[in-house]
Amino acid sequence: MGSLQLKSVRKSFGPVDVLKGIDLDVKDGEFVIFVGPSGCGKSTLLRIIAGLEDATSGSITIDDQEVATVPPAKRGIAMVFQSYALYPHLNVKDNMGLGLKQAGTPKDEIDRRVAKASAMLSLEKYLTRRPAELSGGQRQRVAIGRAIVREPKLFLFDEPLSNLDAALRVNTRLEIARLHRELKATMIYVTHDQVEAMTLADKIVVLDAGVIQQVGSPMELYNRPANLFVAGFIGSPGMNFIDAGRLGVSDAKTIGVRPEHVALSRDAGTWQGKVVHVEHLGADTIVYLESEAIGTLTVRLFGEHHHAVGDVVFATPSADQTHRFDAVGQAIR
Repeated sequence: MGSLQLKSVRKSFGPVDVLKGIDLDVKDGEFVIFVGPSGCGKSTLLRIIAGLEDATSGSITIDDQEVATVPPAKRGIAMVFQSYALYPHLNVKDNMGLGLKQAGTPKDEIDRRVAKASAMLSLEKYLTRRPAELSGGQRQRVAIGRAIVREPKLFLFDEPLSNLDAALRVNTRLEIARLHRELKATMIYVTHDQVEAMTLADKIVVLDAGVIQQVGSPMELYNRPANLFVAGFIGSPGMNFIDAGRLGVSDAKTIGVRPEHVALSRDAGTWQGKVVHVEHLGADTIVYLESEAIGTLTVRLFGEHHHAVGDVVFATPSADQTHRFDAVGQAIR
């Protein structure tokens, strides 16, 4: 079991309110990702769940047990840090088994758990190596293995891929997704990278300025953002926002349309614009327009398209893929 409930969790540092009343339910076996810009409170919230920070107020329950006053080692959690936090003088096997050894676990049980975790992570060949002899991706796998051997109720990940290069991030992301399927464990993961959030999570929690802006599956957040912040944060390139007044729309303040939901034509369309920049990415072509009618517009075209700076084109949004927001930025359904 590994359910988690947060009720009215607040955290203040002096006069600064970092978390402003967090309510969240995480079901057993869910993969939940906290995402948001720097300073939104996501890492602080994770540290409060782990017991590394005290909440100013509120309730934290793991498997129906209140843990606000329970020390980290007794909460049934294991945490994977951004910095790996491996002991340089210990080999891989000893790094993975150290926590169990300190807890008084019998040696044969430690060996069994380390062998099982190292097989899952393809680390069998590296058990006698020290961290300095490993690549960044291998070190991160050791840190994950150290968490696995504890067989915790909750796995907590604090931006675990941010120190890896792009290719390793993809590979390690796939490994974490596979581990979640195999372990059927509850995982809570913090990242500022929305691609990680969209590709890994069962449920995404979007935070901004210490407040949960929306909770939902990746595609719920993509297709039905609750407000302007979520609409702009989820999706790459970001959603286009247009002043509704410029479109003659009276029952909304802002109209949103994603770049991939805009078609381009050289002949006719809804908005005329001039191409000011083009990004050729192979699988996609990103075209940036300036339009007297609506201002700047980003268009994502699938595949290779030959538009040049200075071309005059016409953009047409998909009628059933636009979003409307009111004067305070909330979605109008």
